[in-house]
Amino acid sequence: MSKTALLFAGQGAQAVGMGKDLAEKFPSAKAWFDRANAALGHDLASICFNGPDAELTKTENAQPGIFLVSWVAFQLLKEQAPSLKFDATAGLSLGEFTALTAAGAMSFEDGLRVVRQRGRFMQEACEATRGGMAAVIGLDEAPTREVCAEAGVVLANLNCPGQLVISGESDKITKAVELAKARGAKRAISLPVAGAYHSPLMVGAQPKLQAELAKVKLSPPVVPVISNVTGQPHGNAAEISARLVEQVTSSVLWEKSMRHLLAQGFTRFIELGPGTALSGFMKRIDKKVQMLNVADVASLEVTGKALAP
Repeated sequence: MSKTALLFAGQGAQAVGMGKDLAEKFPSAKAWFDRANAALGHDLASICFNGPDAELTKTENAQPGIFLVSWVAFQLLKEQAPSLKFDATAGLSLGEFTALTAAGAMSFEDGLRVVRQRGRFMQEACEATRGGMAAVIGLDEAPTREVCAEAGVVLANLNCPGQLVISGESDKITKAVELAKARGAKRAISLPVAGAYHSPLMVGAQPKLQAELAKVKLSPPVVPVISNVTGQPHGNAAEISARLVEQVTSSVLWEKSMRHLLAQGFTRFIELGPGTALSGFMKRIDKKVQMLNVADVASLEVTGKALAP
């Protein structure tokens, strides 16, 4: 019996227009966008659909926007493929909140509000520090760790073989990029981000997020949800809260998370939300698995057909 995992998009996947065709075609999708606007008390749907880009890119809008579009994709997938059964969920960074919500660990409104606050707290931490990130392509983990140690930065994302992301103070990232190139990286490029996510520079966001999570009712997930921090399934409610706080400054162990699922016999993965970054990572982790996605009407139709009994 093949096992299916749902994967939820992370920050950086946002694009003006995301979710718009889904809301126009499906009344149920529009209802979710309206419900989100009511929960937040402002028009997040309009920012997703119409931008402008500078507004959508703000962490406090990008994070709930991606959460919302990913959630709508999940709901529509269930409508289009009512017989679909999923056996685990995972999400990249903010996507972990969507994965937990999809697995029943928190309500839609709570998930959305917490993610918006998380975005705010991380934005504040960005503004209080001078941080940046860079992608390192084509260099193995061990030499990349040496580069990090030498430059005084950290490994933020271990996405897939040959694709790592480093994070830290801006001037140290510049140094690390030069070192990575000298060590043989195919490419090392600074990323257009507001700050040093998944690094100690985000520590200011942690107590605020912890206080916000304390207001939320967390329940045991109905299927395993893989933690970015450990690459293993989440535990009880207290552990979920602790890992989500830890995640703000910890490395995202995405490849390890996917390899855990592969070792458990998962053969089908469905990426939900804007973009196809997670599908791209999976192609480099294991080409043999079935990889589907739902980002818009066209991909929903393709995935619906692929899942038809």
